[in-house]
Amino acid sequence: MSALAWVIGFVYLAAAVAFVVGLHLMRTPSSARRGNLISAAGMVVAIVATVVVAVLEGTGTWLGWGALGLGLIAGGVFGAVRARTVKMTDVPQLVSLFNAVGGGAAAAIAIADLLRRGGGTVTPTSSVPIVLDVLIGSITLSGSLIAAGKLQGTIPGRPLLFPGARFVNGLVVLVALAASVLVVLWPSTIAFVIVLLVAALAFGVLMVLPIGGADAPVVVSLLNAFTGLAVAMAGFVIGNQAMIIAGALVGAAGTILTLQMAAAMNRSVLSILIGGFGTGGSTGEAGPGAEAANVRALSADDIGIQLAYAQHVMIVPGYGLAAGQAQHEVADLAKLLTDHGIDVKYAIHPVAGRMPGHMNVLLAEANVPYPQMLQLEDANAAFPTCDVALVIGANDVTNPAARRPGNAVSGMPILDVDHAKAVVVIKRSMSPGYAGIPNELFSDPKTGMFFADAKKGLTDIIAAVKQYVAA
Repeated sequence: MSALAWVIGFVYLAAAVAFVVGLHLMRTPSSARRGNLISAAGMVVAIVATVVVAVLEGTGTWLGWGALGLGLIAGGVFGAVRARTVKMTDVPQLVSLFNAVGGGAAAAIAIADLLRRGGGTVTPTSSVPIVLDVLIGSITLSGSLIAAGKLQGTIPGRPLLFPGARFVNGLVVLVALAASVLVVLWPSTIAFVIVLLVAALAFGVLMVLPIGGADAPVVVSLLNAFTGLAVAMAGFVIGNQAMIIAGALVGAAGTILTLQMAAAMNRSVLSILIGGFGTGGSTGEAGPGAEAANVRALSADDIGIQLAYAQHVMIVPGYGLAAGQAQHEVADLAKLLTDHGIDVKYAIHPVAGRMPGHMNVLLAEANVPYPQMLQLEDANAAFPTCDVALVIGANDVTNPAARRPGNAVSGMPILDVDHAKAVVVIKRSMSPGYAGIPNELFSDPKTGMFFADAKKGLTDIIAAVKQYVAA
């Protein structure tokens, strides 16, 4: 082994250590930002080392280096600007696009390497990673784009099914498998690679289209795991240890998170991929709907009195909070209550929002103290002693119907909001959540509904609370 290879191997090892340490720090919100920076630093080191090796070995052409430079500049600038300017409601879409880019880039690496070799020097040992890279990367690319479209609303969020869909899916899978075998046996035949690429892209589309809006967080996590696997396969294709380690870590972490989130919905990953759960949700105009006969409407003053004289308040954030961009208002309300000696906590459901950890990220942006955020088990233990549970835009994750069999949310672990002494729900209308069924919490005698946009509703409640805490 040359001195250069030894040094580069050591640098890649250091980068891998940074990835592992960063991932470890991401386990808790208080250290997640530091972990993200450490992981990013490790990736920068790995990229620089790879470029240095290419320069010293004299590989590449001026055209190739020019394309690499333009790609780094364009991608780096776009990624930095987009990540800093994205609205919180659009973060899930951005994550899906990142997954798409990662999967597509990994597949492109495999195809480029195969074309460079011309098929003549490709052995079964190297062709298998190429096939897996093209297959997984292409599925990730097209599937993530469809997921981003569903989250953005350009593609309907409800399950999109058509007659014979499962037959078509099976046929596409068989074509992809057959093409994979043919590429391994005859890697020099580009037609087989094209068939594999098209079949994998088609399967990615067909896999995500039937998935409903309620399963969006699980799908985003699953596609993230696919991205990691595709990158690991790309590392095997070009012999880059840093890519193998980074991809394996992302794939493993994404898989674990996917399984945990599926469990939080009491559904298997297979049932999520096969079935269509969720209608995609609806917004509706502010005000009660047709099924609101037993609903008790409240005013901001009513809620202000309840909160001002409470001792323990639990805030339950949902996608409506993100859609209304009201994270700063809810943080202001919590601070106002806390400053007057009222204990305030947040109940976080694992699948609230549109992506894994959506509510945690949303509240962190508003500088909500991490100790105030309670996960499902801790929150449920605290609800019986809670004077007021303030639900903001959460629907299916608070529906008591989940405790009974025979409906769309049966068996799904929920936040036991109805165990609080009083419940206040801020919502624009009585429209159902992604599961498409009414929330029984809304008609509970202890529940009061405040029909308003999250931002405006919280602003009015803050003004009301100030009147009573100052009295």
